[in-house]
Amino acid sequence: MRNLYMPAEWEPHRGTIMIWPERAGSWPYGAKYARPVFAEIIRQISACEKVYLAVSSGAESSARELLNGEISANRVELFNIKTDDCWARDISPTFVKENGKTIGMDWAFNAWGGTYNGLYKNWRNDDAFAAEIIKKLNTGYKNVHPFVLEGGSIHSNGAGVILTTEECLLSNGRNPALPKEQIELKLKEYLGADRVVWLKRGVVRDETDGHVDNICAFAAPDTAVLAWSEEGEQGEICRENYNILKENGFEVIKLPLPQKPVTITEYDLNGFIFEEGEDTREVGEKLAASYVNFYICNAGVLAPQFGDVNDKPALEILQNAFPSKKIIPVPARALIVGGGNIHCLTMQIPQ
Repeated sequence: MRNLYMPAEWEPHRGTIMIWPERAGSWPYGAKYARPVFAEIIRQISACEKVYLAVSSGAESSARELLNGEISANRVELFNIKTDDCWARDISPTFVKENGKTIGMDWAFNAWGGTYNGLYKNWRNDDAFAAEIIKKLNTGYKNVHPFVLEGGSIHSNGAGVILTTEECLLSNGRNPALPKEQIELKLKEYLGADRVVWLKRGVVRDETDGHVDNICAFAAPDTAVLAWSEEGEQGEICRENYNILKENGFEVIKLPLPQKPVTITEYDLNGFIFEEGEDTREVGEKLAASYVNFYICNAGVLAPQFGDVNDKPALEILQNAFPSKKIIPVPARALIVGGGNIHCLTMQIPQ
């Protein structure tokens, strides 16, 4: 047994952290379309593990309305914590096991790039979230500020390997004073890793600077699921990442990206209310939709669906990748309009 390690996502969970959507610059029309999808994700997860749902006092009534049964059955527990947005993967602690104890690693968060290329100007509440949720959960705690890291930028195979991308972790908006070698040492120190596998880039036009959880994930300690395209710049990225994974000894399962681009419509755009200094949208903007942004919970694998011809093949590939798991399709267009997907909205707490 390793003294310190980051469990793989498929290992048993105590529960899952999520945050109820509210930000007007991310969720059009008061999150009218997103909230029912969030509720469905929460219902599916809470069938087999507790969901700890952070919600502001102003949005609590809508969460209670859509999740009344789950809250009454104590499958969902509400925490009144104010956040700037709802990307639980990126602002939650990353949980490790140290000598059998669960420890939450509290990274610095700067809205995916800080003053260099962050997506909004004020991220104080999001940066404070990890410490606040750890108080509620009563797990161990380690403050690793000022090291900037988002949970979506790393994956663990549970056996000492951390997967990430150079595009994200070497961005000038993260830890520009640290060379690659120093960043790798910190990942090894904080996460108990033996080695770090660096992919080059992620999904084209991913506003998180190429988070790994949109391009590649582990299905087993020796197997990676890689988003796949044959065409253009994305095809070059996929082939480059495929070669890196093979060189590092991994079996690779290719999971096609949606065939038809998912874009912002005029109707979508009219529903946003952007703050000053916040990254905005435009009609026709292509969103970084990827089937790799799935979430492995105790109940199964929640897999995004986009109304695309590749939806069904993606589910079949995931079922083959996780033969003992139930694959649960989730209509995800209302999520990707906000800038992320199922994995981005969830954070597992290991048992």
